[in-house]
Amino acid sequence: WRGQEGAPYSTLVPSDEVTINYRHGLPVITLMLPTRGERCQFTVKPIVTTVGAFLQDVQREDKGIERAEVFATDGTKVSDATLMEILLMNDFKLVINNTEYSVSPPVKDKLSSEHATEMEDIKSLVHRLFVALHLEDHQIRKERELLQKLDHLKGELLPLEQMKARIMESADAKTSRLLWVGLALMSTQGGALAWLTWWVYSWDIMEPVTYFITYGSAMAFYAYFVLTKQDYIYPQAKDRQFLHYFHRKSKKQRFNVERYNKLKDDLAETEESLRRLRQPLHLRLPIQEINDKN
Repeated sequence: WRGQEGAPYSTLVPSDEVTINYRHGLPVITLMLPTRGERCQFTVKPIVTTVGAFLQDVQREDKGIERAEVFATDGTKVSDATLMEILLMNDFKLVINNTEYSVSPPVKDKLSSEHATEMEDIKSLVHRLFVALHLEDHQIRKERELLQKLDHLKGELLPLEQMKARIMESADAKTSRLLWVGLALMSTQGGALAWLTWWVYSWDIMEPVTYFITYGSAMAFYAYFVLTKQDYIYPQAKDRQFLHYFHRKSKKQRFNVERYNKLKDDLAETEESLRRLRQPLHLRLPIQEINDKN
């Protein structure tokens, strides 16, 4: 059998040359150092130690070791980034210089419940330490990302806000003119009816005319309800007409209302995320420091 570089390895060394046992919940790997000719023990922290780190420890212990590699039983090389916890789940081959050791880790099921509990406690402790040491850095990076996103959204919204302000001003002016035109028409209608009643015709003639005018107005209000499913209430009618003018003007000036609303929603969401991130209980900083950063 040959290694990756084609150099032949010697015959497999019996597995008892490399032994693994557990002490206080941690695996202890015992092997023979080829140059020094003595057995050496290496205590491994499987959930944080990688295969590469373990091999470096072995080479540091014996300066005469030029090559140290780990292979699976099928001859596949194990990456240096692999955690020892994963490596110790199955049998593997340890190659030191030109000597190959067959290693059989103890089955986890044979470990005592006390050792298993200790391992779980160690994993939990390491996780809590990692969170405590890296949480603040993570929050600062997240705050920087949110601030950059906030600036980007504001930059995209600025021209849209300016265009929207112009469109709203134009739509509001048209709506106001329409209201004044309606008032003028109603005043003209009232004056015409009064002139026809008192100077041209009598009330007996004009009474049916005013009746049908009133009935026609009721029909117009009912038609408004049929078309809009809303009562003809002046504030709502004014807002509806304003939106009509606004969207018509937006199409003419190519103002993308959907994109504007999407940017506004993203901006509000980003500001809310930034506000929650800057809360003292989440950031774990004094209130004075947060006020200074703001």
